[in-house]
Formats: sequence, structure tokens, C-alpha cells
Amino acid sequence: MRTITSMKPEYLLPSLELVEQVFTEHENADEGKLVRALVEEIRSKKYYLPELELLMLEDGDVIGYVMFSRFHIEGKYEDRLVLLSPAAVKTSCQRQGISRALIEYGFRKAAEMGFTAAMVEGNPANYRSRGFNTSARRGIVAGPNIHLPHEDCLMVAELVPGGLEGIRGEVDYGFYDILSE
Repeated sequence: MRTITSMKPEYLLPSLELVEQVFTEHENADEGKLVRALVEEIRSKKYYLPELELLMLEDGDVIGYVMFSRFHIEGKYEDRLVLLSPAAVKTSCQRQGISRALIEYGFRKAAEMGFTAAMVEGNPANYRSRGFNTSARRGIVAGPNIHLPHEDCLMVAELVPGGLEGIRGEVDYGFYDILSE
């Protein structure tokens, strides 16, 4: 049986191992280590929201993972905006709706907590069906230190109607050391 839960201490290490494994398999070992280190850093910062670090479990094993954390743009909106990063599903379990279920659950939970919008950087083909659209069309653009393959790779989604109203500016990941190296 599959269940969704927020992070619990016994899943801290298995979730890191899943993230590293998935990104290593789909990108390379360096990317796997980088994304694992990003999760560890987010967990150590003030933007971490343990109730929005979500797992899909099957018979006690972690098969899916998403993390939503507070995010700010130019020092604003951190009480309204969350960042979805990373998302990972065990390779043998992909294409089974696991990431969709985790993201939709996370959207509902984040909205209940008062957040109004979510942002993600990634392949638009993976996120458009989840309600994400190009952020540049909403006035949220990648800052000079963010190198996207295409502007469509930075996306936002409203968690509530009008949730992006008034949110504008340049995105910068500079407050995460691992992304500034």
C-alpha cells in the first residue's frame, strides 16, 4: 500500500539516498551529490518546512520524494511563496503518478499553511500538467546568476486563485551556499 507522509526522523537518510540515486541515474554522479547536498542545506536553513518535505511510502520504503520550502524574491514574499525542489521518484516506480500525487498533496498542504504560490525550476514537460506556467510571463525572471536552458524552465503555479498577484522580481538562489559554488 502506498501512503503520503511528511518527513519523519527515520526517513531522513533514506530520502537523501533516494534523491542522490535518482539524480545520479538520470543525470550523473555529480548532479546526484549536488541535489543531495541541496536537500541537506535546505534542511539546515530558516526556509525549511518539515511538514512540506513529503514522502511516498510503499511497504515502509521511500519511493517518492518532494520538498517545498519557503522562498523569497528580492527579500520579499517568503510568507506567500514556496519552492518545489527537488522532486524524485524511484526509477522503477516512475510514470505511475507518484510525483503528481506528491505535488498535489503539497499544494493543498502549502495552501492550508497560508502560502499562495509555488515556484519550480525544471523541464516544462514535467511540470506543465501539474499547473506550472512560465514565470517570466508573470514578471518573475531568473536573475543574472541563474543559467536556464530556456526561460520556460522557471515556472510558477498559483495555490489559490490570485495567489501570484503582486509577486514580481528576479529570482536568485544566492542564499544557498551549495548553489553559489
